[in-house]
Amino acid sequence: MRFEKQPAALPAEETLDPANWDDIKAIGQQMLDEMMHYLQNISSKPVWKKIPEEIIEKFDQPLPVEPQELAEVYEEFKETILPYSLGNTHPRFWSWVIGTGTVQGMLAEMLAAGMNSNVGIGDQAPTYVDQQVVTWCKQMMGFPAESSGVLVNGASAANLNALIVARNSMSQYIRIRGTQIYNGKLVMYASSETHSSIQKAAEVIGIGSENVRKVRVNEQYEMDVQHLDEMIRNDKALGNNPFCVVANVGTVNTGAIDPLQEIFMVCIKYNLWFHIDGAFGALAKLLPEFGQRLTGLELADSIAFDLHKWMYIPYEAGVVLVKNANKHRQAFAVNPDYILHHDRGIAAGPEAISNFGIDLSRGFKALKIWMALKEHGIKKFRRLIRQNIRQAQYLGQLIRQESSLELMAPVSLNVVCFRYNPGMLMKGELSELNKEILMRLHEAGLVAPSYTKLNQEYCLRVAIVNHRSRMKDFDILVKEVKKIGDQIQKERSFTYIEMKNKVA
Repeated sequence: MRFEKQPAALPAEETLDPANWDDIKAIGQQMLDEMMHYLQNISSKPVWKKIPEEIIEKFDQPLPVEPQELAEVYEEFKETILPYSLGNTHPRFWSWVIGTGTVQGMLAEMLAAGMNSNVGIGDQAPTYVDQQVVTWCKQMMGFPAESSGVLVNGASAANLNALIVARNSMSQYIRIRGTQIYNGKLVMYASSETHSSIQKAAEVIGIGSENVRKVRVNEQYEMDVQHLDEMIRNDKALGNNPFCVVANVGTVNTGAIDPLQEIFMVCIKYNLWFHIDGAFGALAKLLPEFGQRLTGLELADSIAFDLHKWMYIPYEAGVVLVKNANKHRQAFAVNPDYILHHDRGIAAGPEAISNFGIDLSRGFKALKIWMALKEHGIKKFRRLIRQNIRQAQYLGQLIRQESSLELMAPVSLNVVCFRYNPGMLMKGELSELNKEILMRLHEAGLVAPSYTKLNQEYCLRVAIVNHRSRMKDFDILVKEVKKIGDQIQKERSFTYIEMKNKVA
């Protein structure tokens, strides 16, 4: 009798979709409701809380092997992650230049994640939305329609993208042979107040940080154009190859705006690439009252700026615009067989974003920007930017009214630098005092400015890119700085008396 050999049983096929869609809808609704409640009541919470050691220890776990119920994972998120965020969704967070985000942006991120689009290639609606957002950004900055642009993760990446184009525009052979084709050094220029991302970009593209010339600034922390001209002439006399000037629109320390038209004329004079780092300040271009100060921005060869700062878009949302689209394309375009454009089918559609940057794959970050601009309109964003500038002026006035507080730089945009100065203290003592004030402010969880050094002197720094901030929040800031500063002074006086008594 013959027996047929039975085929081996195949393992059951699996998916990451939920076994029960009703259950996942329920927990999804819970997440949505609780995050809405969290953001609605954010002002009643501390700006920041130190993470307890026992919570930190919970992140030191081995790789999960067995599954866990999503409800349990979510509970762990609420216990160990949500209460210990940076704090930038709070109305009294003004550290560094970190935007607030929005509830609507959170929803847009959910929609984009649900679609899970890769906008790097293909004939799909998200690529057209991406193009639409870039076009709107050109219109904001006064760039021509035929210019190019691409969304990136932030201004640091945008600066890098632009400086690659600037370097490669020197010669068509740089991509093939590198900068070794030049006998002299390639050099670029930026003020001493320029963001560190410019130095990093110079290092990445092979220029070297020592070949980023630091142009001195005036009392308003704006670039000294005469010094710029002198440095360029000196480099040319030494046989070096100047190729780019970086101007600031909103310096990271003080919000200063460099003299754009004068810098542009120097670039014309020496045939240099004119790049603007406008990480947050470029968006002041939207305000008619800044028209004169920002005249010249539209003359730039390239500009980098963020939408996750002064347009309050959730992270990440950076933009680079390049006036000459052909130069932009020539700096990045590669056409391997597996991503060639087709006339029809999925491989048709808009030009691939990889022709204008490093990314081949990228998520649908344009959706949250597209939805925000559609929902609010540019007029509302103008009002919010203007509101933040008024708040900075108001804070400056409060500081001037207090004898124990001292403004450390002019309030030119939305950044306020100041310190507690009771008098009769040396520079080093003042720096240590203000550093202690800052740390106590953070630990108290009431307000969150950050810090910087101006002329080697430590100061508190308030950068306002927060749509939730109100004037009363700045009253609280001034009150708390004075209160803590006075308390530290008393503590030190008691310590001095005790030491004196012990010696006696």
